[in-house]
Amino acid sequence: MSLSKDELLTLVRQGARNMTWQEKLRLTVLLSLPAMIAQLSSVAMQIIDAAMLGRLGTKEAASVGLVSTSIWLFGGLCSAFAAGFSVQVAHFVGAENLHGARNIVRQGIFSGLAFSILLMAIGVSIAPSLPHWLGADEAICADASEYFTIVALALPILEINTLAAGSLRCSGNIKVPSLLNALMCVLDVIFNYVFIFILHMGTAGAAYGTFTAYAITMILMLYFLIAKDRQLKFSLDAATAAHKRLSRYIPSKEILTKAIKIGSPISLERGVMCGAQIAITGIIAPLGSVAIAANTFGINIESLCYMPGYGISDAATTLVGQSLGARRKDLMRSFAWISVGLGMGIMGIMGILMAVYAPEMMQAITQDQEVIRLGTEILRIEAWAEPMFAASIVAYGVFVGSGKTLVPSIMNLASIWIVRLSLSLLLAPSMGLHGVWVAMCIELCWRGAAFLFRLRGRSWSNISMEENAGFIPQQAKSAKKINPIHDTVQV
Repeated sequence: MSLSKDELLTLVRQGARNMTWQEKLRLTVLLSLPAMIAQLSSVAMQIIDAAMLGRLGTKEAASVGLVSTSIWLFGGLCSAFAAGFSVQVAHFVGAENLHGARNIVRQGIFSGLAFSILLMAIGVSIAPSLPHWLGADEAICADASEYFTIVALALPILEINTLAAGSLRCSGNIKVPSLLNALMCVLDVIFNYVFIFILHMGTAGAAYGTFTAYAITMILMLYFLIAKDRQLKFSLDAATAAHKRLSRYIPSKEILTKAIKIGSPISLERGVMCGAQIAITGIIAPLGSVAIAANTFGINIESLCYMPGYGISDAATTLVGQSLGARRKDLMRSFAWISVGLGMGIMGIMGILMAVYAPEMMQAITQDQEVIRLGTEILRIEAWAEPMFAASIVAYGVFVGSGKTLVPSIMNLASIWIVRLSLSLLLAPSMGLHGVWVAMCIELCWRGAAFLFRLRGRSWSNISMEENAGFIPQQAKSAKKINPIHDTVQV
């Protein structure tokens, strides 16, 4: 009889016996499927936005596409900051220190709000000038600025939603955030239709629709995290005195230091990588509105291929993080390779489907025949890179789960700045948008190979005694038994 997800996670945390290869694969799939659905829902939401704007015209689509990389920059910084806390939740849960995991969540909420409000202020202040900095045509600057302003105002909502979903996933609760993200997609369709087509708000309507969908989802996500989750709900600490409950929201030096250690390389990487994407947008912008729209729609469609990889990456972060908390190096490495192999297989299949059905996918978003033709051609270029792109995505999730984020972040930065940006500058003048996507394809293959080489090494899976001492509950340190079969600890 097959064990349930919770029973398999208990085997990871307690090490009662060796897990079979089939059990490891089953657990990886059980955690990956809901996460993949959540990621696909997120991409579907972006494609729905693009399709609705595409019905309005190429100008409206181009105005959103112009600032999309800047939005990814701010969203990526929010996600990286949240990861600094949610990964620690996985470590504490793996060590069966649930009280400590709940304190991580509290401190993450307080810190996340402060950080995202700062980002919001920066975003709103640069919104009027951003399209001009990117060299856009004056005809789309006003719409682009308005769209970016509304998205910037939603950053605190995005931060708390990301933190809550990440904490639930890292505790092993994949189903709730996945279902709520699917709900967010449905809400986005409804609100976008209302704001864009009924209230006739155009580009701004798409931003307001997404804003509203995010806000409702955040409220529900936070409710399930702090009031319903059987491991993380705050009522489990209700007996604590009121003044002590309040103090738990103030980040401790130890937790904040570790969050910065985990999140800073990710934040720097996301920031600099999106900076490169913005630079590439600057290369594409002079090519005209057709190229900008085709690039935007192409990225949205390609997201359907790589979002399953990000779903598996989320599962890998949870599994590796909890294995680290349980001090089981053998499981860390085993789950890493199983996850990477699964990701490469699925994204390889998705790449084939994208190449075959690229015209139909573009037609679902826009009626502009020039955009459809150009978008189809660049998607078929990119399809070749999907398996190696999967290797880099999932391996990065493995390294995040282990808390070793500095070297992988540097690898990502070097790859996109040295390989992709230089090749884009070289190829765009003669090949136009095709040259930019050829550069992307080459760079993603190179990056995947580099991450597989890194994964073969041992340093990322080393577990130090000092590192573990931070999240093993004090009362359990003396009682915790080490299984010599499972526990290969390198100091």
